[in-house]
Amino acid sequence: QVQLMESGGGLVQPGGSLRLSCTASTNIFDVNTARWYRQAPRKERELVAFITRGGVTNYSSSVKGRFTISRDSAKNMVYLQMSNLKPEDTAVYLCNGGVNGGYWGQGTQVTVSS
Repeated sequence: QVQLMESGGGLVQPGGSLRLSCTASTNIFDVNTARWYRQAPRKERELVAFITRGGVTNYSSSVKGRFTISRDSAKNMVYLQMSNLKPEDTAVYLCNGGVNGGYWGQGTQVTVSS
């Protein structure tokens, strides 16, 4: 059973930065696309960013230019560097991977507030 675990969330002021990490128990990020989603209260789950096994990245329009997704295959980890954070970025951030995105982490809370 593949396990994903996110870390790095917390409370940050508007304009601040955070780096989220996702650790996988296997090398699924090396062979499948890795994705970061976020879930805010009373909103639909949103795909924030993804990175393919070939290293191609893509971002939602709401975070493009502020967030960067990256991968460390040797460590089975995926990162989401978030900069210039805004209150509307407040959400639970979830890591996703595996064939057809079949594996999810528990999520890590990010709160952007002054």
